[in-house]
Amino acid sequence: MASAPQSQLPLFYQALEPLSSEAHANYKLRPADKAKFVVGQHAIPLTVDEFTLVQRYMPIVFTVGENPVPIGLMGMNEGVNVFVDNEGGFAQNGMYIPAYIRRYPFMLAKLHPDAQELSLCFDPTTDLIGAFEEGEPLFEDGKPSEFVTSVLKFNETFEEAGARTGNFMKDLEEMGLLMDGEVTIQQEGNEQPFIYRGFQMVNEEKLNDLRGDQLRKIHKNGMLPLLYAHLFSLSLMREIFGMQVTQGKMPTPELQLQA
Repeated sequence: MASAPQSQLPLFYQALEPLSSEAHANYKLRPADKAKFVVGQHAIPLTVDEFTLVQRYMPIVFTVGENPVPIGLMGMNEGVNVFVDNEGGFAQNGMYIPAYIRRYPFMLAKLHPDAQELSLCFDPTTDLIGAFEEGEPLFEDGKPSEFVTSVLKFNETFEEAGARTGNFMKDLEEMGLLMDGEVTIQQEGNEQPFIYRGFQMVNEEKLNDLRGDQLRKIHKNGMLPLLYAHLFSLSLMREIFGMQVTQGKMPTPELQLQA
């Protein structure tokens, strides 16, 4: 059976297998109200389409190094996610859940490095898909079910949003708007502050200094609201920190955030 390349698998995925009407004819997706795969994951990839929704719940920052990407912080330290319990249940009813989480265990991937098209795949190690008696059927009469059709559409939309995100990040770098981020939080009762680094953010001073063609560009292409959504969300770092305190998930002082 053909399988997608297994090297450098994205976050959450342990393996990838193309969905097949022959191999998975009787497979179903088991209903689940928990996401155990998110437990302990403090940073989740985002698309620019989500910025205005995510900014209400979690800080939006950018990774360091080559090819930075936007991420939503669900915790201020590695191994900490303040939005899910130990079983993967979401603590806040009605909160926005990033599309990256919602697409699991499916994703579009190339079956071969030189393939021109993306194929709908799933993580075969998940306990959400299998030959179950109950659940959403993946195939009906040898054809993709309506559910699978909707999953495919969702993943296609996600890939399109990913392309827009790539263009957004390219523009940010070309305009030199990214800078190393740092936040210092002083907790009452601790002599040493908690210092978080290891992420990037938009340089607000440079943003305000944009003039001429660059300023017209970010107005025309819709970047400006996204940039301010990111900047407004940064105030939530202290709120996430407070949630860690409340939940007893505090690290030792002076640990760096690894975005």
